[in-house]
Amino acid sequence: MMYQLSIVTPDRVFYEGEVISLVAPGAAGYLGVLTGHAPLLTPLAVGKLTFRDSFGKTFLAALSGGFLEVSKKGAIILADSIEFPNEIDRERAGRAAEKARQRLAQKEGIDILRAAASLLRAENRLAVVEEAMRSASAAA
Repeated sequence: MMYQLSIVTPDRVFYEGEVISLVAPGAAGYLGVLTGHAPLLTPLAVGKLTFRDSFGKTFLAALSGGFLEVSKKGAIILADSIEFPNEIDRERAGRAAEKARQRLAQKEGIDILRAAASLLRAENRLAVVEEAMRSASAAA
């Protein structure tokens, strides 16, 4: 059994199609959504988003927060930003993580919450790329 999933950002429609399952980083931990899930509206945190389409293909993406709504019609994710692993510039993400670590080490004259959030997003992007690379090499 399947349901309709739409993932949108302020810039684009990231994904639209029928899926079998979805695992999303909720604010209180990861949550799974299967067909017939009870209606739900919840904030999403920075983390890994995975979903399986109607053909059984598993998709992995780096999510940087947003909201998930599940209804009888399906599921909608309103994402702050989201990227498939092949869209992530690994070098840029590494530089962003390093810059955030340096800013956090200063501890004075910086917005600690903003720097910590930046580090979390960069590390998530790197982790998603690494997981995708491991999966690809295991499948080869």
